[in-house]
Amino acid sequence: MSVAWALLSTAAINDRVLPSLAASDQIRVVAVASRDPAKVRAYAAERGIERAHGSYDALLADPQVEAVYVNLPNSLHTEWTLRALEAGKHVLCEKPMTPRAADVERVFDLARRRDLYVMEGFMYRHNPQTLKLVQLVNEGVVGAVKLVRSSFRFRAIDPQDIRLSPALEGGSLMDVGAYCVNITRLLAGEPTRLYGEEVVGPSGVDVRFSGILRFADDVIGQFDAAVSLPARAEIEIFGEEGSLFVKDPWLCGHPGIEIRRDDTAEHIDVEAADSYRLEFENFSAAVRGQADVLIGCEDALGQARTIEALFRSARERRSIAP
Repeated sequence: MSVAWALLSTAAINDRVLPSLAASDQIRVVAVASRDPAKVRAYAAERGIERAHGSYDALLADPQVEAVYVNLPNSLHTEWTLRALEAGKHVLCEKPMTPRAADVERVFDLARRRDLYVMEGFMYRHNPQTLKLVQLVNEGVVGAVKLVRSSFRFRAIDPQDIRLSPALEGGSLMDVGAYCVNITRLLAGEPTRLYGEEVVGPSGVDVRFSGILRFADDVIGQFDAAVSLPARAEIEIFGEEGSLFVKDPWLCGHPGIEIRRDDTAEHIDVEAADSYRLEFENFSAAVRGQADVLIGCEDALGQARTIEALFRSARERRSIAP
C-alpha cells in the first residue's frame, strides 16, 4: 500500500522531486502547504495535488498525511522536523538536517519516543552509482584507500538566493560542501581531526570552503565547495594501486565510474536511476515495515558533528577533533 506524503512548502526543489514521485506506485503526494493560501491553492491545482493548506501547522494537522518532506530553508529544518514528529508524522528532512549535533540528537530521540521514522535526505546515497562505488572500494579494486578528493561548486548569481542568506544558514559548506563531507565519511568513516578554511562573501555566508579531514589508517580527505565559482562536481578515491573517478557523483545525471591505473583507464557503466524516487521509496518501505532507512541516526549525527567542527575550525583557524 502506498504512503501518503505531504510537501511542507512550495520550494523550488519540489519541481525536481514531484515527477520522480509520480512514477512510483509506493508514493502518493496528497498535500502541500504555504503561508500564502492563494498561492498554495494555485500551486496544488497546477501540480495535481489534492489538498492545499494555508499554513504549515494546518498541513501537520491533516489526518490523511503519513509522511512529511521538510523542504524548508536550512535554518528551519530542526524546528519543523520536530513539529512534524510531534504531530505524529514520519519525516524525510532535506539535507543538511542541521549543522548542530545536539539538534540531531533531539530529533532522533523524539522519533524513537514517538515510534516514527526520520531520515536526512541525501538522495545520491540511494543511487546505483553510489552503491557501486562503495562496493568497489570495499572490494579493494584500487587497493587500500589513502586519499579521497572531492569538489562541488557552482555560481549563485541572484543576491536573493536563500543559499546566500546567513539568517537561513546558507553558504557553500551547508549547500554543496555537505555532499563532499557526506561521501568522504561514507567511504572513510568518521574523521579524527580536521581543518577548515572559509572565504566569507558580502552577504555574510561562506562563498568558498575547503577542508582537510584525517581518518583512521592515515586516510586523508580533501574537499572544496563554492557558491561563487564555475560549476564542477567530481570525486576521486586514491588507493595504493590506482584510483576511482566519478564525474557526476551527487546528481548522478551521467552515471559511470572510471578505474585509473598508471596510464590506463577502465570505464564501468552504471544504470541510470532516479535518486529521488529511490530515496522516497526507501523511506516509504520503512514506514510500511518492509525496509530499514538507508541513512539513520548515527550517520546524521556524524554528518552534523563534522560540519559543526569544520565551521569551528575555520573560525578559530586551527585543526580540531570533532
